[in-house]
Amino acid sequence: METKVSTKGQVVLPGPLRRRLGIRAGDPLDANIEAGRIVLTPHRKHPRQVKIIADPVTGLPVLSAGAGSPMLSSKDVEEILANFP
Repeated sequence: METKVSTKGQVVLPGPLRRRLGIRAGDPLDANIEAGRIVLTPHRKHPRQVKIIADPVTGLPVLSAGAGSPMLSSKDVEEILANFP
């Protein structure tokens, strides 16, 4: 995804990236240079609180990361399940 630098040096992170990582306005990011690239890393305020709940419609077990959680990819779900007690 492409974005531009404003005259004030500001960069807009594309919406799909913000949603996937759960980044919101005012969230702190670490900025570093790695191998000639600018790398932004969000601070995790709280680790993801993931639990298994019953789906209210089907009654089947589903993963819940809580309200306002970022969208999870299949890779994210695999990682969460690998670390789930």
